[in-house]
Amino acid sequence: MTSKYITRQIEPILEKAAREFPAVVLLGPRQSGKTTLLRHFSNELYPIISLEPPDVRLAATNDPRGFLNIYQPPIVFDEIQNVPDLLPYIKERIDLHRDQAGQYILTGSQNLLLMSQVTESLAGRAAIFKLLPLTRREVFGMPDKPFPWEEETRDVFPAQSREELWSAILRGSYPEIVANPTRNTRSWHNSYLQTYLERDVRNLRNLGDLGTFQVFLRALAARSAQLLNLSELARDVGISVNTVKDWISILEASFQVFILRPYFGNLTKRLVKSPKVYFMDTGLLCHLVGLRDVEHAYAGPMGRLIFENMVVADLYKTYLHRGEDSPLYFWRTSMGDEVDLVIDTQTGLLPVEIKLSETPNLEMASGIKVFQEAFGEKARPGIVVHPGDMLLPLGKGVTTLPLNRL
Repeated sequence: MTSKYITRQIEPILEKAAREFPAVVLLGPRQSGKTTLLRHFSNELYPIISLEPPDVRLAATNDPRGFLNIYQPPIVFDEIQNVPDLLPYIKERIDLHRDQAGQYILTGSQNLLLMSQVTESLAGRAAIFKLLPLTRREVFGMPDKPFPWEEETRDVFPAQSREELWSAILRGSYPEIVANPTRNTRSWHNSYLQTYLERDVRNLRNLGDLGTFQVFLRALAARSAQLLNLSELARDVGISVNTVKDWISILEASFQVFILRPYFGNLTKRLVKSPKVYFMDTGLLCHLVGLRDVEHAYAGPMGRLIFENMVVADLYKTYLHRGEDSPLYFWRTSMGDEVDLVIDTQTGLLPVEIKLSETPNLEMASGIKVFQEAFGEKARPGIVVHPGDMLLPLGKGVTTLPLNRL
C-alpha cells in the first residue's frame, strides 16, 4: 500500500534555492523523508541516483569523472556521505557552468563530517538545508502556519484528547509511522535502531562495542530535557567523560539529538552553564526508556520531560524547516530560577514555560516573571504552553497558550 504524501514546510525554500544555486544539499536523519520529498519535488526533472548500493559506490569511487559523465545534471545524488570523494569532482563540473542553477541536489544522513566536506568542496556553490522528522504543522496539513508570537492567526491544530496526543507522542514523527497509522511502532523502532547502529554509527566511528553504546543511548534518553551532567552520565555507563562527549557528537551528527544552550545575556556569573539534551523524535525517546502505553508515558516520572521534549523538538524542527537557524535557548540561575525555553525573536526575548497540567495556575508563571525582571525591556510577554484548551492571563505579562494554538 502506498503511503499518502505529506507536504513538507521546506518545499518552497528548496525550489527557490534550486533556482538560485548550482547545488542544493539536504541533510537529515535516515527515514526523515528526504528521498520521498525529492521524488515529489523534482517532478521527474531530477533522476535520483542512490549512492548506497555497493556497486554504485564502487563505480563512483573508482572512476568519478566517468560516473559523472553518465549521470549528468540535473540530477539527485542520494546519501552522498557514502562517496564523499565525489564532491571535488562535482565542484569541477559546477565550475564549468557556474551560472547554471539547479545542477545537483545532494542528500546526506550525517552532519558534521559531511558538512565539513561540503563546505570545503562546494563553498559558495551550494545552499544547505536540514529535513528532520515531521512537525505538528506538517502532520496536520498546516505547514505554513506562523507562530502566534509572529502573526495573529485564527488557525489552530485539531483538538486532541489526552489519549490521542500521547499516542502520537509514543508513535513519534517519522513520516512512515505517521502516514501508516496501523504500523507496529515497536518493531519499526527496533528496526530503525538496529539499522542506525549498524550503518550510521559505524560509519561515523569504528566502535568495537555497540552494546555499551546502546546502554549509553538509553541512559541519555532518561536524561532528556534535563541539565546534562557529563561526569554523572559517564559514571553510570562506565565510560570516560571524553567518550561521552564523542558519543553525543555522533548522535548530533546523525540528527538523533540536539543540544539546547543556556541563554547568558549579561548575567553569566549567576547562570548555570550546563546544556540540555533533547531527542529529535519522541517515539524513539519513549522506545529507548521502555514506555509502551499512554498511561505509563503520561502519568510516569518522565511524563513532564517527554511533553517538554515534544514541544521543544517541534519548535526546533519548525525553525529548521523554514530554512532558519534555531533561536532556542533555556534560562536557569544558580538560585534555581528557570525558564524552560527562551526564544530570541526579532522583537525581543520570549520566555516560554512548558507544563503538563491542563489546568494552568499563577505559580506556573513564576520563572517567567523573574526572567522579565532580569532582562527588563529585552523581555517580551511570556507564555505558558499546556495541553489543555484554556487561553487566559496569568498575571501581568504572561498568558497561557494551549498546545493546539502553538
